[in-house]
Amino acid sequence: MAAAFALLLPGVAAQAETTIRVTLQLPETHPLGVNLSAWKTCVEAETEDLKIQIFPSAQLYKDNQVPEAVGSGAIEMGTASLTRFAGSVPAVDAVYVPFLLDSAEKVGKFTAPGSTARAAIDEAVLRETGARILWWQAFGRTIYLSKDPIRVPADIKGKKVRTFGKLLGWTAEALGAAPTLMSGSKQFLAYQQGAVDVGITGVTAVKSRKLHEVMDHLTLSYDSTIEFVAVMNNDFYEGLSEANRRIIDDCGVKVEKELRDSIFQLEEDALAYVKDKINIIELTDAERAEWRAATVSVVDRFVSEGGETAAKVVEEARKY
Repeated sequence: MAAAFALLLPGVAAQAETTIRVTLQLPETHPLGVNLSAWKTCVEAETEDLKIQIFPSAQLYKDNQVPEAVGSGAIEMGTASLTRFAGSVPAVDAVYVPFLLDSAEKVGKFTAPGSTARAAIDEAVLRETGARILWWQAFGRTIYLSKDPIRVPADIKGKKVRTFGKLLGWTAEALGAAPTLMSGSKQFLAYQQGAVDVGITGVTAVKSRKLHEVMDHLTLSYDSTIEFVAVMNNDFYEGLSEANRRIIDDCGVKVEKELRDSIFQLEEDALAYVKDKINIIELTDAERAEWRAATVSVVDRFVSEGGETAAKVVEEARKY
């Protein structure tokens, strides 16, 4: 009765609603979009004053703009490839070092919440950019798309290759190719128009972005893992109530595990979908050994140029 009466008193207002705008690079139907929508549902079910508004398919910001947009507070939250933070934190590119994380077991240990390698990256991103990593989004392993079949490094030599990060550019260079940095949303037209000959991406993106319509071959190199992160402006995060911060974090832990546990099956489902639409090339052990030998210099370059945190992260990954 007292509570109802209080609502009638002048100057007493209901709890204000807070909207969290989120920029998403992919369609909401992509596994990362589904993952983000699951987080939205979880948060809104547990709170009355937080509302999540998702802007998919890079409507507001391209992936290379997300770190600055979130770090500056231009938008409260976003998701982007981890490599987009490499300008401020070179160590994030450890996930793209060729053949450093080339098995499910290695990826699992590296990305596990609380792992030494992941903690070093999370802390550095927060310190250097003002963006707080809420959870990691498993995207799957790297593959190559091409017009002509690619089985060994010699097949890629001299080609123009779409990359989405500096270290992937180093990998292309080590293979004798010319890297072209390009956001994910521009891939379809670039492949269709022949702006590049080859593209590095993930299997799930081939399906969701319909890349099988503009490329002829898909090489399962599986030499690194693609990781996205969901980030929130730290000042905005700290301005929320302790209860709401706990809900945001707990829902992040929940949806991260769901995606991590399902990513390899999602890759298999995507491959099954495109198998009659594009030629899938599986490498032999001998062919993979050629790729590994051709890109070994990238590891040394990353350690020498990436700084103390990068060296620490690689050291941890090599223990796996």
